[in-house]
Amino acid sequence: MQVPVRQGLPRVSGGAPWPPVEVAEVPEPKGGASTHSAQAEDPAPNPAHSAAAEYVTVPLRRGLPRTPGGQPWPAAETAQVPAPKISAQAEDPAPDADHAAAAEPAEYVTVPLRRGLPRTPGGQPWPAAETAQVPAPKFSAQAEAPAPEADHSPAAEPAEPAESTESAAHVAPAAPATPAALATPGAAAGSTAKRAGGGTEASKSTPHNTKPWLWGGILVVLAAIGVLAARWFVGTDTGADFIARYSGAQPLPESAPEGFPAWLTWSHFFNMFLMAMIIKTGLTQRTEKKPEAYWAPRTRPREKISVNLWLHIVLDVAWVVLGAIFYVLLFATGQWVRIVPTSWETFPNAVSAGIQYLSLDWPNENPWVFYNSLQELSYFLVVFVASPLAIISGARMSPLWPKQWNFISMRVARALHFPTMLFFVLFVIIHVALVFTTGVRGNLNAMFAATDDPTGWTGTILFVIAIAVIAGGWALARPMFVAPIAARTGNVTQR
Repeated sequence: MQVPVRQGLPRVSGGAPWPPVEVAEVPEPKGGASTHSAQAEDPAPNPAHSAAAEYVTVPLRRGLPRTPGGQPWPAAETAQVPAPKISAQAEDPAPDADHAAAAEPAEYVTVPLRRGLPRTPGGQPWPAAETAQVPAPKFSAQAEAPAPEADHSPAAEPAEPAESTESAAHVAPAAPATPAALATPGAAAGSTAKRAGGGTEASKSTPHNTKPWLWGGILVVLAAIGVLAARWFVGTDTGADFIARYSGAQPLPESAPEGFPAWLTWSHFFNMFLMAMIIKTGLTQRTEKKPEAYWAPRTRPREKISVNLWLHIVLDVAWVVLGAIFYVLLFATGQWVRIVPTSWETFPNAVSAGIQYLSLDWPNENPWVFYNSLQELSYFLVVFVASPLAIISGARMSPLWPKQWNFISMRVARALHFPTMLFFVLFVIIHVALVFTTGVRGNLNAMFAATDDPTGWTGTILFVIAIAVIAGGWALARPMFVAPIAARTGNVTQR
């Protein structure tokens, strides 16, 4: 018999589609088209089997023409294919009543076809047929099994989802028992549980959304109580005597220097810039799930870290170098006595300064000459306690840390590093607030212009420039800008 041949593209430019023939002769199956199969030649054939033809007609999917202006290919719209054999279970001479009921549908079922655009301008949608005959699906063994008798004992009563699953498998025996169909009852049960638990999820999200407001309200209440308590204490005889005895001023030796040198103002700016960038990259590292780019040293290309972590480490190294220079100049010029306690009276004076700040009747201060004792202790903690802790814990967490150095555990380093950063954030907030509320122009002139001018604008202008530089650094601390710089020191990849 003749069957269509699928032709491909021409083998030579301008040639005919290949192979050149569109049909081919193939030998007919044994027995010829008019004979039945071996199973059909049984002396007692099943009537259902004899009704089915040996070959069935199926539609062909036609493609574009092989030549300009030609017909869609293949030329034929249908083809004869051997009919599928009937299963042995269906040939059972004495089928069960349930099986006979399930076998009532025809051997082939009609399904709709998805029709596409016409193959020729103005033609009909393709394929021309809207339906097709396909073999009927077989039933699963679970669906043909008799339904188990329900257990009505008290112990089995809670298992309602399982019973509903079994019953759902026997509702429509004409449908195939596909995995998706068997999963439907479980999905429905899950969706029901989800709907039932909607109130619980909403109740869980409410405290999460209101938690910042709750903590903010608690802090405001505590601050108000502290202010009232401090004002009450200052108004008592004991409080007044304590403030009179310890004014809060910093006890300094006679050899203490006065004013701020130029190197101190420049180191203050660089320290402010580096701390802001370190905090920014540190927070990014904690929240970054999938880095946009990776960096690895050229000697060890497999030891990859994110580009953001590379920038964080570079900033840390720059901050350590700045700190080393700051320590040298601090002790070489004698400025250390302004931030290191040299008398035990520093501590009661620090308590007095704290009470005065809390009572909103702030202590008299002249930072060009001396700090108050609370400022002195704060700067001492920042320079000699928090900074070394941040450097050591950060170095332990760094990939540059030698693996054989185990005297500091990674767990301790992680437990110290993030709280230290939070301390720096809190210090910066309080420090900036006091700068702006205790004579902003005079403080900025002392910090950025190294002058004792309470009314000039030089320090304010330099401060605005410093803030702009920091904002620019925050905006440029992105992989698209950092990666080209990091590529100069190692290999940068996206994976």
